[in-house]
Amino acid sequence: MDVLKKVPVREQEPSVRAKNFEEVCLGYNMEEAQEEASRCLKCKNPQCQKGCPVSIDIPAFIKEVEEGNIEEAAKVIGKSSALPAVCGRVCPQESQCEGKCIRGIKGEPISIGKLERFVADWSRENGIEPEKAEGTNGKKVAVIGSGPSGLTCAGDLAKLGYNVTIFEALHEPGGVLVYGIPEFRLPKDTVVKHEIENVKKLGVKIETNVVIGQSTKIDELLNEEGFDAVFIGSGAGLPRFMGIPGESANGVFSANEYLTRSNLMKAFNEDYDTPLVAGKKVAVVGGGNVAMDAARTALRLGAEVHIVYRRSEEELPARVEEVHHAKEEGVIFDLLTNPVEIFEDENGWVKGMKCIRMELGEPDASGRRSPVEVPGSEFELDVDTVIMSLGTSPNPLISSTTVGLDTDRRKCIIADESGKTTKEGVYAGGDAVTGAATVILAMEAGKAGAKGIHEFLSKQ
Repeated sequence: MDVLKKVPVREQEPSVRAKNFEEVCLGYNMEEAQEEASRCLKCKNPQCQKGCPVSIDIPAFIKEVEEGNIEEAAKVIGKSSALPAVCGRVCPQESQCEGKCIRGIKGEPISIGKLERFVADWSRENGIEPEKAEGTNGKKVAVIGSGPSGLTCAGDLAKLGYNVTIFEALHEPGGVLVYGIPEFRLPKDTVVKHEIENVKKLGVKIETNVVIGQSTKIDELLNEEGFDAVFIGSGAGLPRFMGIPGESANGVFSANEYLTRSNLMKAFNEDYDTPLVAGKKVAVVGGGNVAMDAARTALRLGAEVHIVYRRSEEELPARVEEVHHAKEEGVIFDLLTNPVEIFEDENGWVKGMKCIRMELGEPDASGRRSPVEVPGSEFELDVDTVIMSLGTSPNPLISSTTVGLDTDRRKCIIADESGKTTKEGVYAGGDAVTGAATVILAMEAGKAGAKGIHEFLSKQ
């Protein structure tokens, strides 16, 4: 065994997985997990834990895995995370826990994410359930949104004895975990639904088809329905577009709509009636994880797929693993390229896209070099479908119907580090506050919100 190298993780072959929606990564078995765990240096000052937004005691759970005590490993993780099977699959570990791993200085870091996934999957397969609070404290908290932020906040509050109800706008709980992330990265029935059931086993109630701001308002929850506090974890589901000519043509989607039709409404499954214009030649505009998800979904639906991104590969914001998988599967990357117009045929459908080449200039405010158009470099990309993946912002419905709840210029709710907003008793976190970000950062905000609400209600 080479202790400087990770134990390889089994995956479906690219030529096979590009034609199905089954999970790409097959994960570790017990022997592989124990071997990988044995590479851990058991640092006295573990930097990996400092890199984890929800502060999992990583060395402790890895030690239990190495010794074969998987149930104990699950208990260690469960103290900090309500969604380990999700995080083990979709967290950007390379820039967080694994990015801080000391083993990674002279070799490859420990596969912390894959070990977390192994523990969570083993727990599910062996019927291990989360530990409930011994009793309730009689106080009620409403959580808006059942995505990673809302589920985390609800789970933490339930463990503290609160009576928690989650209100979800869609017909199925899970938020971005069910509508945004494809089946081949995050299986819904086996993984997401099980993690949600675990949160419910803590005593959390979930009401679906409730649109806060329309079905009922936050002020009504506080003043008429007896809730002592509210946490807003409603995410950022409002897509952005470029504003270029032809963007309203038939066959132009937001990545949100495209993925929702496929993931939540099962458009990829022939047994479902959900319509989805799959396209034969698809351009996905953007370079983040959502763009990779949309591109790999379109590929599986039979299209030739191009990622169109205005910066270089070094600036791609998507996870390295997602870019690697997309390339393996056959997605074409048109980098340093920007769309300027979408062409329509006589029936209003996409029949091509005019693009221009870019080059990188001086760094912008974020530190990334700003793309600059190359004069005279326009060309046409032959596509019949365009998916815009340019980020999202919060839907203003909640903030616009809540008295005293302030937002910034991006319509994001203003909240401090504890999640406290400008309205007493109302806390918020995740994408509703920051704009679109990662699952684990939403979970971190959910934990902070639960702590803030507990401190607030403990003083009453």
